[in-house]
Amino acid sequence: MRQSKLRRSAIWLVVGFVAQGAQATLEPAVPQAAQAVAERVLALAETDKRPLASVDKQAAMLMVYHSDGRLAGASPVLLGLDQGDHTAPGVGSRAQVAQLQAGDRTTPAGRFESEPGRNLAGEALVWIDCASALALHRLRSSPSEQGRAQRLASPGPRDRRVSAGCVVVPVVLCETVVQPLLGRRRGVVVVMAEEGPQQDL
Repeated sequence: MRQSKLRRSAIWLVVGFVAQGAQATLEPAVPQAAQAVAERVLALAETDKRPLASVDKQAAMLMVYHSDGRLAGASPVLLGLDQGDHTAPGVGSRAQVAQLQAGDRTTPAGRFESEPGRNLAGEALVWIDCASALALHRLRSSPSEQGRAQRLASPGPRDRRVSAGCVVVPVVLCETVVQPLLGRRRGVVVVMAEEGPQQDL
């Protein structure tokens, strides 16, 4: 049942993200590899009736599912600048004081128990791994916002590798999908590896 719902949903989505303003763009919904991972996780009941988010690092895309397997939304996202599937030792502490080192800016792969939270500035976000300061959050207003919005609009996944490690989503997706589903209750976030098989996720 869940797998059939996923397949029916994964055709086309309206994704709101552009460099200027909130226009809507049609994007292919879900990369095949990410779809297979999400179906396997849901089929094994690994989400325990919780919402699921799947991050395809190779495509730099996020897919968010309801607890019953229905696809809620998908969009290109910004990911960590540094390649690698590991979490650098001590990165959480260094991130809190803005002292990241070379190799710290990875988006680690794995299966995580997510939870709603806030950062030190009081901004609502979804903790993927609070101990390492790894979060899923909206595109923030900052001097770098314009450049990051342009990167979100780029068709090249490599252009979207620019964050300190967090999964950065367009504002419209954060407000309409991420916060309603993952920002109010615990969930599951699966981050696919840069390379190699995904069977261990």
